[in-house]
Amino acid sequence: MPAAAHLVTTGLGPVYDGITHLLLSLEDLLPVIALALLAGLGGPVDGRRALFVLPFAWVLGGIAGLASAAPMLGGMATAISALVLGALVAVDRRWHPAVVPGLAAVLGLVHGGLNGAGLAAANREALALAGIAATVFVVVALLAAWVVSLRAPWQRVAIRVTGSWIAAAGLLLLGWSLRG
Repeated sequence: MPAAAHLVTTGLGPVYDGITHLLLSLEDLLPVIALALLAGLGGPVDGRRALFVLPFAWVLGGIAGLASAAPMLGGMATAISALVLGALVAVDRRWHPAVVPGLAAVLGLVHGGLNGAGLAAANREALALAGIAATVFVVVALLAAWVVSLRAPWQRVAIRVTGSWIAAAGLLLLGWSLRG
């Protein structure tokens, strides 16, 4: 029986396979967490924008990836997204109102495209994209709302430290992807 690096299918159906894929794939989950933290640091408006843009873009990217059936970008894209978004969380500054939704769109299109291409290559059902997008929505909603509710200055520092750790993990992923 072939071995896999992480759980691809649970046997519970394609939607649940998509849910578990996102929750067990750090290369997808870390950038989503970083974007949710960034959106929460930006306030309720940034949180709402990211909440709706990211899952929608993920589905669009997934459909494009399914159609192409070949990964548009390699593992470096996932590493760079974790590195950049984690660093932006660590910086913690107010951005132009279009930055967070723009980052959400790019993140969703790139990671959704990679997921769609992976689904097509593995002959999996496209319905897994619905599970992934729903999980992205829930993760962003919970984390962004939680960060918006934080009031004490030390809590904001803790979120920034979390962003720096995500950036460090992205740097490690980048090193591994460059190594080959």
